[in-house]
Amino acid sequence: MGKGSTYQRIDINLANKPDRFLSMSPTGKTPLLRVRVDQGAEHILFESAVIAEYLDEIAPSPLLPADPLVRARHRAWVEFASSTLADIAKLYTAPDQSVYQAKAEMLRRRFTQVEPASTGPWFGGERLSLVDAAFTAIFRYWTPSSGCWGCNSRPTSRRSADGTLPTAVSTERSGRDHPARLDVFMRTSNGHLAVLWSQ
Repeated sequence: MGKGSTYQRIDINLANKPDRFLSMSPTGKTPLLRVRVDQGAEHILFESAVIAEYLDEIAPSPLLPADPLVRARHRAWVEFASSTLADIAKLYTAPDQSVYQAKAEMLRRRFTQVEPASTGPWFGGERLSLVDAAFTAIFRYWTPSSGCWGCNSRPTSRRSADGTLPTAVSTERSGRDHPARLDVFMRTSNGHLAVLWSQ
């Protein structure tokens, strides 16, 4: 991972979820983190923000601020990023143009809220934060489809938004074949975005 922790990555076909995965995931969603402690016990962590914060706490150079109030503020914006991903999923599955346009407008409003909250080239100032890392998932979906989303606004102040977040971190998170897999997903989905994608 980006902070140097060793791990094994297992990709899951979310269109055909294995029974073993479903038995471990209370929500049926990815990601999951399976952690084995020294005594041999195994623990399953779920929800992206929780996993990211756990990894941040056990590795050097924490990405969350030390001050309790500032740290709480950053946690709130990490949750904002997570809920924005949920809105992107709704955009991807919008069945027709009117629903699609409504979801696109919702995303536009969300993005306009982020810029005023940033305090420097990164979200929290001069160094990378967990908020920036959380938004990389959003921007990996934005880049290939930005021409057809119908949203003309996105956060621009942070380096995570303009593509300067370390490439290895972004690629490692989504996989090098992510653009090809996203293209297949778009073309085979039943939503309005599939129509736009094929134009």
